[in-house]
Amino acid sequence: MTDETRCVRFFGGPLDGRVQELGDAEPVPGTVIRHIHLHGGPKIETRYELGLTEHGWEYRVAAAQHEPEPDGLR
Repeated sequence: MTDETRCVRFFGGPLDGRVQELGDAEPVPGTVIRHIHLHGGPKIETRYELGLTEHGWEYRVAAAQHEPEPDGLR
């Protein structure tokens, strides 16, 4: 297995263009990871979904999941 097949590229969001090693575990298409950006303002969470394409492994920004507010309002 080449080094290129053990890397994943990010598309969209704050990690766009970043390349990262996959690690020792076998990658599983559909795996979702969270990137949380903390700064002076509110916390920003971005979810990326792992997929395998003809060009290699990719993390693409996943659709936003809306969680109900504690009082039931959005």
